[in-house]
Amino acid sequence: MSPKKSKKAKKSSKRRAKGKAKKRKAKKKVEEIIAKVREPELLVEEVLKKVPEDVPAKLREIIREKLIHIVVSEKITDLKVLKSLLNEYIIKAREIIEISDLAREVLSEKIYEGLFTTLFDKSIELNIDKDEMVRIRDDVIRTYMESLVEPGEPVGTVAAQSIGEPGTQMTLRTFHYAGVRELNVTLGLPRLIELVDARRTPETPMMEIHLSEEYRYDREKAVEIARRVEMTKLENVVESVDIDLIALQLIIRLDPDMLSDKGLTREDIVKTLSKSKTLSGRIKQDSDDPHVIIIDLPKGYDVIKAQKFRDRILKTKLKGIKDIKKVIPQKRRDPETGKGYYVLITDGSNLGAVLKVDGVDPTKTRTNSIHEIENVLGIEAAREALIREIMNTLKEQGLDVDIRHVMLVADIMTWSGTVRQVGRHGVAGEKPSVLARAAFEVTVKHLFDASARGEVDYIRGVTENVIIGQLAPVGTAMVMLEMNPTKLKVQPQIKGE
Repeated sequence: MSPKKSKKAKKSSKRRAKGKAKKRKAKKKVEEIIAKVREPELLVEEVLKKVPEDVPAKLREIIREKLIHIVVSEKITDLKVLKSLLNEYIIKAREIIEISDLAREVLSEKIYEGLFTTLFDKSIELNIDKDEMVRIRDDVIRTYMESLVEPGEPVGTVAAQSIGEPGTQMTLRTFHYAGVRELNVTLGLPRLIELVDARRTPETPMMEIHLSEEYRYDREKAVEIARRVEMTKLENVVESVDIDLIALQLIIRLDPDMLSDKGLTREDIVKTLSKSKTLSGRIKQDSDDPHVIIIDLPKGYDVIKAQKFRDRILKTKLKGIKDIKKVIPQKRRDPETGKGYYVLITDGSNLGAVLKVDGVDPTKTRTNSIHEIENVLGIEAAREALIREIMNTLKEQGLDVDIRHVMLVADIMTWSGTVRQVGRHGVAGEKPSVLARAAFEVTVKHLFDASARGEVDYIRGVTENVIIGQLAPVGTAMVMLEMNPTKLKVQPQIKGE
């Protein structure tokens, strides 16, 4: 091997050795950080070895969380203190298990589990005594028993009646949004129809954007977020647009008041327009007038082409979020503290993009578009939104409908994993019974399609049994009584009768 090659080999081996040493050092540092982070956990695990077997796993987990919180937040690391706290928790846990045990036979497993875990958690947090816990247990049992449905109860028919009957009293108008004169909102029967029809976009899409603590109390900061959210097109900040066919130019005069309101400058607009390939190198700023932009038209343009070019340019998005046409800051008052704060009411909705904006509180921000909620937050959130929106629509009309009926409708619309409408393209159109589908809408089409596919109707539902004149399988008609004459005992005849 030549001296040059041997030098290179030595250098590369040194580099490899340095690299390995760095990796070892980094790995050691990571392990140290992990060990430090795990210190409270390991300390608590040591204490939890004393927990007896009769304490359920759910309560054991709550005890573990509370002890870790005490170690981390209150910096208590003395084993004696932690063991003393553990003994208190164990006594409390046994007391709660004893109180809850009477409810085990009555409540379902999940509700029973929720009862004793919540009782344990709140009894430590709020120092609830034994009598209060007994009252809470009795209230839970009473509420549960009152909520049960009798076997054979036609819950679907009852829910349909409970929502449909008061629904006939709903109005058909579109109202102004409360406190905001610029916005209209669909309420009443049209809103209920678009909810159960699972329309892709609402007639009047809107959002209620809540702000984080830093922005919600200051109007200027709220307006700053509103400017970032509101979609501003060139046509929103233009005073006039002239077409000069002789010079082949588009002369755009900007409105200074609108520029100030939207937080834009002429330079911002020129920069945005310049990003377009068709406009690159064609934009000039008028040196005499600070509010004029001149755009050179392509050669050979006539009046019609120039007009189309002008309309296309005016639709250019300058800033903001797509589909958010208008944003209005609205002042509200916190009923608990009495402190004023701002929320943003929007005309238009784009939940996914709004939640990414700095200063927006993602836990409180709402939209009235169910499909957007489903796409961004998932099907469970869409179900909750359906329940909330339907209940708000009914309450706004002064109609009192039990929430359980609305929950049943929302469950039927969402159980498949997507939001489906109640109509023939959704829930009603997917019923297994041919006669039930045919009874709803487009009767002949359903019967033809079913015969072509050779479908069989087993006549198990309410609708199809009513059609053919049988008793529907609800209530007492669910019970099938059978008699075997061979097993009947014959009463012996008594002489003299």
